Amino acid sequence: MKIGILGTGKVGNILAGAWQNVGHEVTLGSRDPGAKQLGFEVQSLPDCVTGADVVVNAILGSVALGTISSLDPELFAGKTLVDVTNATTPQLELTYADSSLAARLQAALPKAHVVKSMNHLAMTVVTNPSSVPASTIFLSGDSPEAKEETASLVRDLGWPQESIMDLGGIDTARGPEHHIVLFFMLVGMFKEERFNIHVVR
Repeated sequence: MKIGILGTGKVGNILAGAWQNVGHEVTLGSRDPGAKQLGFEVQSLPDCVTGADVVVNAILGSVALGTISSLDPELFAGKTLVDVTNATTPQLELTYADSSLAARLQAALPKAHVVKSMNHLAMTVVTNPSSVPASTIFLSGDSPEAKEETASLVRDLGWPQESIMDLGGIDTARGPEHHIVLFFMLVGMFKEERFNIHVVR
């Protein structure tokens, strides 16, 4: 699969390496493609979206909506857009306290199929789930097909199907996105990021 990851920071690079290792073709998208020398092909944001089967938003959450909204929305028509980021202020407060970045992206890109996932835990755990005991990873989105496409990419990272929980429509993305507040509290307690939550019933 051709995966276009918007953003060239730590999150995008970790995901790119993990998916490339299992055979996916990965391209990173940047507003300034020549600014960094990375181990992956870097294109402009529009070219990255155009050439991808699935697009992943790994742009800093506080600026992601503005950056992506500046692009032609038709570029995203019919595509799955996986949002793996959390929108917070520099003080680690929620940018969208009454909503979520994923829901805002879906409103801005009505022809895209936005899925929120892989955002409530450290990316080093997302790409190495065996580093913690059995735990849970979430999906939120309005398109069942887009969620299954995303779940397939999550399974490719080593997550078993029973660990993947579908929360429902894009409105449910508010839950895992707001979990970032608790995540930062736990990082402060544990002094590391190697942990996750596990839903049991």
